Parts: sequence; C-alpha cells; structure tokens
Amino acid sequence: MGLWTLYMKEVRRFFKVQTQTIWAPAVTTLLYLMIFTLALGTGGRQVLGVNFASFVAPGLIAMGMINNSFANSSFSMLGGKIQGTIVDYLMPPISTGELMAALVGAAVTRAVLVGLAVAAAMLLWPGVSLRIAHPWAVVWFGLMGSILLALVGVMTSIWAEKFDHNAAVTNFVITPLSMLSGTFYVIDNLAPAFQAVSRANPIFYVISGFRFGFLGRSDIGSTNEAVLHGAIGLGVLNFAFAVVLYAVLRSGWKLKS
Repeated sequence: MGLWTLYMKEVRRFFKVQTQTIWAPAVTTLLYLMIFTLALGTGGRQVLGVNFASFVAPGLIAMGMINNSFANSSFSMLGGKIQGTIVDYLMPPISTGELMAALVGAAVTRAVLVGLAVAAAMLLWPGVSLRIAHPWAVVWFGLMGSILLALVGVMTSIWAEKFDHNAAVTNFVITPLSMLSGTFYVIDNLAPAFQAVSRANPIFYVISGFRFGFLGRSDIGSTNEAVLHGAIGLGVLNFAFAVVLYAVLRSGWKLKS
C-alpha cells in the first residue's frame, strides 16, 4: 500500500502538468526531427538501409524517454529538501526498497508516456516508418534506458542541494551523453578514438539497441549477438547502480542530516 501510494503521488504530480511533462517533449522532439531531416536528410539520403527520417526517429523517441525519466526522478527529493517537505518521503512506514521503487517506477511511467506521445507525433511526419522488427529490443532497451536515467536522477536529487546543482548535471552530463550517443549518426563515421569514447557511453547502447528494435540493424555491432551483449550489459549496469543507490538511500546521506 505504501509503495502504491507513493508511486501514484509521483505520477499524479507530473500528470497534473501533462502539457509540460508529456506533450511538450513530443513537440520538441518533432522539431528535432524536422530540423535534422531538412538539414541532413535531403537528396534521399539513407542510413543503415533506410531513409534518414526513419533512421533518426527511434533514437529521438529513446532520447525523449530517458531525458524525461531523469527530469522526473531528479526533482522529487530535491524539491522536498528545498521546500521542507522531505519528511513526507522519510517518515511514512515504507522500506528503502519501496521508496526507491516508487520513485523509479513513476519516472519510468513518465518515460513510457512520453515515448508513446513522441511516437504518435513522429507518425505525422512524412517518410517516417516505425515498423517494429524486434519487439523485445524496443521494450528492453526502452525500459533499461529509462530505469538507468531514473536511478541517476534519484541519486542526483539526493546529492543536489539546490536546483542549480540539478541543472548542472542535466546540462553538463545528461545532455552531452544523450546528444553524443549516436542519435543522429552512426559511430562508424567517427575516428577510431571517438568510436571508443562512444562505446564507453551507456546511452549509446540504449539508443542503438532501441533503434535495432525498429530497423533490425544497429551500429552496436554487425551481429544480433552484439546487440544481446549490449542488452545484458545494460541490465548489469542498472543492477549495480540500483545496489549503490539502495545503500545511499538506506544510509540517509544528505537526507537525514
């Protein structure tokens, strides 16, 4: 009951302003698609065997999902600390695991809703095909990416002491990792050193794996086995980060002192 109550509280919080939290990202992402398609997709350009619009669309959907997952989870506790309502998270008789699950679950819910809204907006753009080749990859990489950024967001909200700290993580960590993750290009076009840097970026695997679910092709590797290895790696990374976050929440660091 406590888990469900906190989860619904977080969902209702972002749903009250759904124009800003769900529909605005869909419009913004559609503008990205329009600009990059007009700038780079002219002349019948193809990437990974499909037209540029169909190539970039899945990456934009995944980027919208993970960015909004982070935005949702990074606000909860930070807002409570700044407004003096953090006790509402710490005093109820729920376990640390329930607290973490509720915050992450609400962020993933927002990410899924944003993904559906963005996909619906993409269908309005001529030339975009969102036919799904591998449903498991769409579901797995979409969820793993959303969970990863939700975990990072909760950790950020614990560490941050003011909104400027949250904005700094968004502007100098999350946004660069998202924009340099292969959303608008394949990393084979990069120099070997920059390819290595891209492969060290976990969001690259989220974007490329999610795209593989739609196109059946990916720049993670030339085989389906390489995509599977990326899927397993994301799962392991999420598990490790969840363990760290659980330990931090349980210790009460920057929350109870």
